[in-house]
Amino acid sequence: MRIEIIAKNYKLSEKLKDIIEKKLDKFSRYFEEDAKAKVILREVNQDKDAMEITINFGGGKIMRAEVVSDNMYDNIDIILPKLERQVRKYRTKLGKKVKESAFDMEALYGDSEPTRELAVARIKETEVRKMSVKDAIAEMELLDHSFYVFINEANGLVNIVYKRAAGDVGLLDLIY
Repeated sequence: MRIEIIAKNYKLSEKLKDIIEKKLDKFSRYFEEDAKAKVILREVNQDKDAMEITINFGGGKIMRAEVVSDNMYDNIDIILPKLERQVRKYRTKLGKKVKESAFDMEALYGDSEPTRELAVARIKETEVRKMSVKDAIAEMELLDHSFYVFINEANGLVNIVYKRAAGDVGLLDLIY
């Protein structure tokens, strides 16, 4: 597995880089050689640091986790078990995209968390209107939702605006 570490507004020490690479290298037992892990380190504010790990594998499959805490060393110890739980939870859906021998160690871990099947709890119908991105953001704020679906008047396609964990807004420009 190839590992790429990117620091944004954060000074990456050689020690931290070595620790991240060493701990992430343990995930190579789950994925084939073509897998790529992208680690993004950033400072959220004066006393909080964020770590995001995205693993691309199996021709377009993606696994991602993000965590924010007081320091990066804590982030490593929090985020890696999250990723491992995702791999173990979705191993049947991932199928042949993970190594055949990836779960030989399962007897050591056991199933510490019961898996719960997600189901639709509520269906809500809403009108999708044509508007500008700026108007869609205002509508999302007025409704106090974390996202808003609309038809972008600039291109006539369905777009989604959403609140990001960093506090700003993202735009999903769907390709279909």
